[in-house]
Amino acid sequence: MSRRTALNLIAATVIATGIGPAAHAQSYPTKPLRIIVPFAVGGSSDIMARGLGKQLAEQLGAQVVVENRPGGGGGPAMQAVVSSPADGHTLLYGTIGTNSVAPVLFKNLPVDPVRDLQPVSILALNPSVLIVNASLPIKSLEDLIRYAKANPGKLSYASAGNGSISHLATELLKTTAQIDMLHVPYKGGGAASADLLAGNVSVMIETITNAMTLAKTGKVRAIANSGSRRWATAPELPTFSEAGVPGYQVDSWTGLFVAAGTPAAIVERLNAELVKAARDPGYRTAMSNIGVEATSSSPQEFASFVRAEMDKWARVILLTGTKVD
Repeated sequence: MSRRTALNLIAATVIATGIGPAAHAQSYPTKPLRIIVPFAVGGSSDIMARGLGKQLAEQLGAQVVVENRPGGGGGPAMQAVVSSPADGHTLLYGTIGTNSVAPVLFKNLPVDPVRDLQPVSILALNPSVLIVNASLPIKSLEDLIRYAKANPGKLSYASAGNGSISHLATELLKTTAQIDMLHVPYKGGGAASADLLAGNVSVMIETITNAMTLAKTGKVRAIANSGSRRWATAPELPTFSEAGVPGYQVDSWTGLFVAAGTPAAIVERLNAELVKAARDPGYRTAMSNIGVEATSSSPQEFASFVRAEMDKWARVILLTGTKVD
């Protein structure tokens, strides 16, 4: 091979390598997108994922299919994404539970979420609300702390199960406020809410949408929200920090992930579409109507956020000795 021929081949390779990913990103998607949801049909994550799917279908002019793979701490859903081609067409609708709690709580997940998944963008934030049975003489967070300290172990709190956010968020409150309450785990939030309404348990930390719906019955009282600021749908509720527990903050969140190894140009293209969606007035209103705030981030910001969340819940799990069956 002549020197000129070799140089021409090298130049052609460099050019092809340089434009290949960009061209691929411009043609993306080349087939229907699949959004894998780690929860059953009809739950809040499923509803939000279907809203996102509709928005992405409109923006990309492509078919978007939502598939539900519930159970196993999100493991089956993650496995479905990781075992698919790393081409940005199979997406994980991840949550605080599946991508920040499960990796440090479950020892036998089929994938390593940090190693095997690439964060694309955060999608939504959703604070929780502390609600108490209305028969109790508790009308504020200060009342709750005072009552719990005067009656150690007398208050009971419901959760959606061991390792759920409602469980860990309340354990974080217990350790932060230095109070004692008895944990009563249920198999899901529905059963926990029913027993709170009936007065069989005293307290629960629940998502803001469900909590405010329960409060309208008059059988429970909403007293504080766990987020970093007051929420537009319930501006009367102070944050935990405002109400007497400085530094306490729990925001549930959802975000989109793809398989590790997905070309960077595809990740950036998909991220740009999610940023665009978060700014769309119709999509923002649809999310607000179900109690969440649409938002977005860069892939790098989201990766750092997920890592910080994992570290936070790992400390809570270690401190409280939380285990799952």
